[in-house]
Amino acid sequence: MVVSPELEGLRRIAPSRFVSFSFPNPFLGHASDPYADGGGGAGHLHLLLSIQFSRLILVGPELSAPSPRVVPCAARPDPDPAHARLRPLLLALCPVAAFRDNAVPDVPLLTFQDDLLLLAPVKFVTGPVVGEMVVEDVAIDNAPGPAELHRRLRFKRMPCLVQTQVRLCRSSAAAASSSLVETLEGSGGFLQPEVRGSLAQPYLQAMVAGLAVIAPYIEESIQSGVRPRCLCAGVGGGSLPMSIRVGLQFNVLGVEADGVVLDVARNHFGLVEDEFLHVHVGDAIQMIENFSRQQEPGMKFSAVMMDLDSSDAMCGVSAPPLEVIHGSVLHAARTILDQHGVLILNVIPPPADGSVYKGLIDVLRQVFSELYEIDVGNGENFVLTATVSPIDTALTDNSGHFLTELRKLAVDFLEHIRKI
Repeated sequence: MVVSPELEGLRRIAPSRFVSFSFPNPFLGHASDPYADGGGGAGHLHLLLSIQFSRLILVGPELSAPSPRVVPCAARPDPDPAHARLRPLLLALCPVAAFRDNAVPDVPLLTFQDDLLLLAPVKFVTGPVVGEMVVEDVAIDNAPGPAELHRRLRFKRMPCLVQTQVRLCRSSAAAASSSLVETLEGSGGFLQPEVRGSLAQPYLQAMVAGLAVIAPYIEESIQSGVRPRCLCAGVGGGSLPMSIRVGLQFNVLGVEADGVVLDVARNHFGLVEDEFLHVHVGDAIQMIENFSRQQEPGMKFSAVMMDLDSSDAMCGVSAPPLEVIHGSVLHAARTILDQHGVLILNVIPPPADGSVYKGLIDVLRQVFSELYEIDVGNGENFVLTATVSPIDTALTDNSGHFLTELRKLAVDFLEHIRKI
């Protein structure tokens, strides 16, 4: 077997080594996904850390290849004929040890497949904090029902993680079209993000469901004419703060680290600021700590919702950042909550370390009174709700206008809340 000099180092397996290089894939005619190759070096490493293989080879399209405005994402046939044609190349990239005793190794081929039918990139921008990101409109398979049109935001540093996803409404002009492709080709003027109704991402539905544990207190506040206050640590595309402000009548303060992300939220995801919804650029954790030191009267929050993921690709997909697990941050969050307030956390435990989730639960129990959990059911996300005070009202109490509106956003996640 002849091995080129630049690939000579791949003949042996070296522990904890990461090598990245590119070569054309002759079996794909266009770049169906701008981040399909894992988003560059950081994205490659993110994938490698998420899958316990001694050697991971990623094969994707050349991003320089011309791509149509709308790309079909139909599932490839099983078995895929391209696999047989790729096999000689993959065998050439196997370490020598795989051919021990003259055996030909079996190279497993894994393909990524989601529920997308069509994909249309809308905008590429680069932020000073998150780096390159893409806004894209997609048609999602919703069988046996009709396909749904969504707009989503992804960061190149973690391409497999959809940061924000909202449903799209067709204008009357788009509704007259019988083709999804035609609708997405003209998506700039024909499609608008929905800001009412249930949230598109299940983990966000679970986060708003966490408010159910203090529903009687929120109901009482609203009935007295006082809007409950919520701090959203992490704004992204803005679907969570917009839903809480519009659907639940909260007074919302959002904090986002990257101003370009906020511009994207305003221009593409329907984020609208008004007297009851304000957003700021800054470090959300630092702002929580600053608020806790100031302790201004009348500035307490009914809820702090933390939707922050780790910015370190070495950790894989994980949330919240490890610094949140420090007791000082959680103590600061408790300080800015009112007597019946809750801290609601989106948690994605690091794939390589199951002890982090347990450690977070242990620290929350030390700082807060009660703890509730929702398993989102996607194999990744958990939502933890920590209360400042003991809850003396049963969650089965379905009365009140607030709970009625909450169910519209949270769908059936209210039934999945369990005390831990």
